[in-house]
Amino acid sequence: MNFPVIKKASYVLCHTPDLILHAGTTQTTEMLINKDSEYLKKVPESLRTYEEVVKYAPNQTYIGNITPEELSGIERPWYNKSFDKGERFGRFGEIIPEDEFYGLMKICDAFDLVTLEKEFTDRVKDKYAKHPLLKDLIPKLKDGEDGSKLVQLANSNLGEGLYEDGKLIGFIKRAHEYDKNLNAHTILENLACKASGVLSLLHLSKDMDIPACEIEYIIECSEEAIGDMNQRGGGNLAKSCGEIAGLKGCTGIDMRGFCAGPAHAIVTASALVQSGVYKNVVVFAGGATAKLGMNGKDHVKKGLKIMEDCLGGFAILISQNDGVSPVLRTDIVGKHSIGHGAAPQAVLDALVSEPLLRNGMKIIDIDKFAPEMQTPDLTEPAGAGDVPTQNYKMIAALAVRNGQLEKAKIPEFMKEHGYPGYAPTQGHIPSGVPIVGHGIERIKEGTIKNFMIIGKGSLFLGRMTNLFDGISIVVEKNQGIKQEESGKTSKEDIKAIIAEGLRELSKSLRSE
Repeated sequence: MNFPVIKKASYVLCHTPDLILHAGTTQTTEMLINKDSEYLKKVPESLRTYEEVVKYAPNQTYIGNITPEELSGIERPWYNKSFDKGERFGRFGEIIPEDEFYGLMKICDAFDLVTLEKEFTDRVKDKYAKHPLLKDLIPKLKDGEDGSKLVQLANSNLGEGLYEDGKLIGFIKRAHEYDKNLNAHTILENLACKASGVLSLLHLSKDMDIPACEIEYIIECSEEAIGDMNQRGGGNLAKSCGEIAGLKGCTGIDMRGFCAGPAHAIVTASALVQSGVYKNVVVFAGGATAKLGMNGKDHVKKGLKIMEDCLGGFAILISQNDGVSPVLRTDIVGKHSIGHGAAPQAVLDALVSEPLLRNGMKIIDIDKFAPEMQTPDLTEPAGAGDVPTQNYKMIAALAVRNGQLEKAKIPEFMKEHGYPGYAPTQGHIPSGVPIVGHGIERIKEGTIKNFMIIGKGSLFLGRMTNLFDGISIVVEKNQGIKQEESGKTSKEDIKAIIAEGLRELSKSLRSE
């Protein structure tokens, strides 16, 4: 069987410190409850600079300048260490500053809802002129407005302001007078998700070994929903991103599954490619402004900077077998069914033990597992602990239970089969997919032979069910394109049969 392959992955981080206060739900809820709270007063002084974000080791790991193995060698915590070799651009993508990200939101605005200040716009245009991917989009920025016009808009109660270092530099208008699904705050959320998704697609398309026009289908799998009062969440964010990124030959759809959405999308894309419906499918997602500063109160309470200051994004290209790229084993897919229950061990049993057992494999046969890859610096101060490590402990415990590992070797297993968390707490972003970029490289260089993507989701957040969710798939080294199966007629045989038929027909005509 010729399995589909993962050819390439891209990852981006969008530094948006001012959106923490104005779009993060922890902060906006605090404003409603107690707008004069001590926490809100401390937010502006608790923000990291762009330079600090770039020199943060987990962020450099996310965009590909540091390997997970190298990150493991840096003593924790990482937030009090500056990685001096940190750079804006990495092998997989970039960390974009807030001003350029606002410009990208304007570029993604199809209904003239975003207004940016003139001097701010001119500055962004100058920066875009030096950007390898954004320079061609400068005309879409248009011209900015005078500051007095922005003040007028801000006082109109018709939308929300955009800020840089606390100063008003832009405005987002509501898209409808009465429709709450098109209010300014929702438009801001959706445009931010779209802009970070577009940036991920642009980085994926750069130096791709196939023309962008050959991407036939795209699946957007973030946690944002777009629509109006008559079809809240109707979509299609996928095609709106593909339009800006120049993927003119594709169609696409949005796929939602809370944190498990990206893993579901990868399995679906793999099935579409293996079935032959499409040759090249992209799975991608932008970030969620609601989760900016999600644990900010706990960070500030402990004297830390608010580290949830970046929107995450990624894009993954899945294609037909090329004989080289790592394959997606569509026959080793784990699923959390309705009957499995929500106990953590039952979830991992369904996602890890069962699919491997069905295929005659052991847990210890998987070189690297990628469950929830949140950076522990972000979650531990809030009392959530080191999430990846917790998952590795449970996977190791399953191996012990199955008689595949000695209990005394659990610490060794965790180190050998796990990676430290290095993704932002953006819900869907940490869930399995951060490993793909590094995993492709490790498999191709022969360091590992396989890894497992594990997506998990909390369906009870929507208040429709108490169920949990999850799906997993194994990625492994490509063994080369399989030859024609015995019993089937090869292309050469078909050519020979046709040639023989033509010769017989020619003889028949001559005899007549």
